[in-house]
Amino acid sequence: MKIHIKNGRFIDPKNDIDSVQDIFIAKGKVVGIGETPAEFQASRIIDAQSLVVCPGLVDLSVRLREPGLEYKATLESEMSAAVAGGVTSIACPPDTDPPLDEPGLVEMLKHRAKNLNQAHVYPIGALTQGLKGERLTEMAELNDAGCVVFGQPDGLLPNLRVLMQAMRYASTFDFSVWLRPQEISLTGDGVAHDGEVATRLGLLTIPVCAETIAISNIILLTKETGVKVHLCRISSAEGLAMICAAKQQGLPITCDVTINHLHLSDMDIGFFDSNCHLMPPLRGSYDRDALRQGLLNGAIDAVCSDHAPVDEDAKLLPFGQSEIGATGVELLLPLTLKWGTEMCLSLPKILAKITSDPAGILGIEAGHLSIGSAADICIFDPDHYWKVTSSAILSQGKNTPFMGMELPGGIKYTLVNGHIVYEH
Repeated sequence: MKIHIKNGRFIDPKNDIDSVQDIFIAKGKVVGIGETPAEFQASRIIDAQSLVVCPGLVDLSVRLREPGLEYKATLESEMSAAVAGGVTSIACPPDTDPPLDEPGLVEMLKHRAKNLNQAHVYPIGALTQGLKGERLTEMAELNDAGCVVFGQPDGLLPNLRVLMQAMRYASTFDFSVWLRPQEISLTGDGVAHDGEVATRLGLLTIPVCAETIAISNIILLTKETGVKVHLCRISSAEGLAMICAAKQQGLPITCDVTINHLHLSDMDIGFFDSNCHLMPPLRGSYDRDALRQGLLNGAIDAVCSDHAPVDEDAKLLPFGQSEIGATGVELLLPLTLKWGTEMCLSLPKILAKITSDPAGILGIEAGHLSIGSAADICIFDPDHYWKVTSSAILSQGKNTPFMGMELPGGIKYTLVNGHIVYEH
């Protein structure tokens, strides 16, 4: 299909473009920007008057729940949710059942995702077999099967020697290692930030030092091995300060924050709202404000949804027993827009945090629209506010602490490889 997108405000942060320009698409590629290509006859015209046309969003953490956890969500439901949120490229953590530690599993996931013809799926390979932290996976084989990076999503490995070996192996092949900095021995059965709210509610706590000790170990091992490291889902001001210091030393470290931690603190737990049972836990308002500022000044490199659909029964349990996670892929754009507007940031700089910046971290050719690039496009109305309701969310998981809120950014169209995969 040849598509002509006209009259839209075209924003491409990577190419420093912010102007009203037409875009022309053919054979899944961008073939023209501004001027009509020779002999171009559109089979579909999209009038984007008063709308923003930007690269498809890139989300660094979307749990698709397949294979093995289909009772929580399916590949079909979550990829439909992704494109409804304008997300065209998603990184899938390896904590499926079984974990993504075998080439066959990765190839199956890639094949299933490709057949759906929706968002691009980039699996994160398991760093250790079964994610048990004992034996390394065959990273080279997993990379051949489609894994772009390798991670351990549930906290730092209990054996630092194994982690160092994994980092050295990854460095040999120039693979990036993704780690969520959390010292497991300090986490225990904790479910909330070690502060006044947890004390008042009688909840088991997770101290900030569980994050900072892990970050310290990772920084030292990064110096030792030289591997590229991405720290996932930073939650504390102290942890962020340590990362900033490491970056100033020239270490190859990047980090991200979730949309939840940008807007919420432990105060939002209220009276045991299990939708706020997240990992890492929501920290104090001081930490939240530091994270907001860190994303603004570039200390934090990108924002992600940390999408984790959970079945309703698992969230109806008491806070400490409820399942961890919140749905978020459809809220990535609205909540990032909300943050950027509150921080008085320009729209191109806001969109960079969810397009070109995460694409660079993931190491994929996405997050920009250039002549010849894949036509992965998000078209949205920045002035349209919509209410977060169960019926408005396409994800099978309806668990979000933002339920009932009105948020900016209504997605009108999503295109993947030049095909319209979502139309409001």
